[in-house]
Amino acid sequence: MKLTIIQAGEVPVPLRPQFGAYPPMFGRMFEAAGETFEYDTVAVFDGAPFPDPARLDGIIVTGSAAGVYDDHPWLDPLRDFIRAAYAGQTPMLGVCFGHQIMADALGGEVRKSEKGWGLGRHLYDVRSRPAFLGQATSALAIACSHQDQVIAPPAEADVFLGSDFTPNAGLVYRNGAAISLQPHPEFDDAYTVALAELRRGRVPDEIVDAAVASISRPSHSRDMAGYLGAFLRGS
Repeated sequence: MKLTIIQAGEVPVPLRPQFGAYPPMFGRMFEAAGETFEYDTVAVFDGAPFPDPARLDGIIVTGSAAGVYDDHPWLDPLRDFIRAAYAGQTPMLGVCFGHQIMADALGGEVRKSEKGWGLGRHLYDVRSRPAFLGQATSALAIACSHQDQVIAPPAEADVFLGSDFTPNAGLVYRNGAAISLQPHPEFDDAYTVALAELRRGRVPDEIVDAAVASISRPSHSRDMAGYLGAFLRGS
């Protein structure tokens, strides 16, 4: 199965020499979970043309510094692409910005949250148990980095992951082929810490300090990668 990565943004410039680009993070994430997908990358944020979703095996929409409310010229075509993929039941995963733009395109509400920055490893309650979650524990700890949130999910989506800070952190869609997450299971610990430290000066020190300290909490990112792989293969 080949996953087409719809790249919506880049790793911040100061972190690129050490951490590279976002698309390979997904390959490493799935490989660590025992998944052997093939990958293609389409950098839509940089003007690459959108493929026909009907010709794709599966889709990942990545994170981005962009917001769904911005005026980038590629955002409306991305919404159209998401709607076409959804209508055609092409397996689709959205992460962070990908989670937000999927919700926005399919009728939900997304905006910058008054709760501020979510950084570091957050704990999310399993709010419902779709089949792909298998024997998942009742709460999953996964890295995040965001201000925007899905405030109201689309009518077509059910919440399966949430917390007090991010109530709509995981959505599974009723077409049976679309899923999205606010947190980043593709982030490793070193990148999570580096990204939090990069926010220092823009984000209160106590939030950055808590984010760095949170990495001592066990991660469920590899588990989540396995669940996501099972969903994409089975949808």
